[in-house]
Amino acid sequence: MFHKEGHKIIFITLVIVVGSFFLIDGLVTNEWLRKGLMIAVLVFFILILQFFRNPKRHTHANEKQALSPVDGKVVVIEEVLENEVFKDKRIQVSVFMSPLNVHVTRYPIGGNISYSKYHPGKYLVAWHPKASEENERTTVVVENESFGKVLYRQIAGALAKRIVNYATLNSRATQGADSGFIKFGSRVDLFLPLDADIKVELNQKVRGGESIIAEMK
Repeated sequence: MFHKEGHKIIFITLVIVVGSFFLIDGLVTNEWLRKGLMIAVLVFFILILQFFRNPKRHTHANEKQALSPVDGKVVVIEEVLENEVFKDKRIQVSVFMSPLNVHVTRYPIGGNISYSKYHPGKYLVAWHPKASEENERTTVVVENESFGKVLYRQIAGALAKRIVNYATLNSRATQGADSGFIKFGSRVDLFLPLDADIKVELNQKVRGGESIIAEMK
């Protein structure tokens, strides 16, 4: 299954690939070069397909648990001052996505969406310390009785040129459901209450909609 955000790009890429095959076959006379170019074009198409894949995830909804919003590797676990919404200290857990990861963003908790805002910005590499505040990004806050308010932030990276956010103000978020998409590599920051029990470690690989990031006691 492929994400709807990739349907147009996949179709355009397929047309380019088919056209390239005809051009290579008609213009390149060296057999090894012809086969090599065709394989390279095919590999490129496969990479596009895998980037926009949208595998089904088995989310076990639990109001006391916050799940990873994306696939990737945990690169930050620290207490920080969150300046956009809360204006106080929170535990930040950041997950970095390589171009090979699934790039669907999912709601970490279920509840009411009380904040959703897009910010234009730069395209610093996703692991840059200032990326969270200076890069193109979206900020969404979901709240429920167990966690109170949980903020997650989609952050564009050096390759990501478009962030898609489906979260709309005052609508209902379903834990693990599709909340957006980041095209071509980036990261997501999750801001949790200070009394949340963090269940992941640095450099741990996580799966969106399945891996437990934190739990409320």
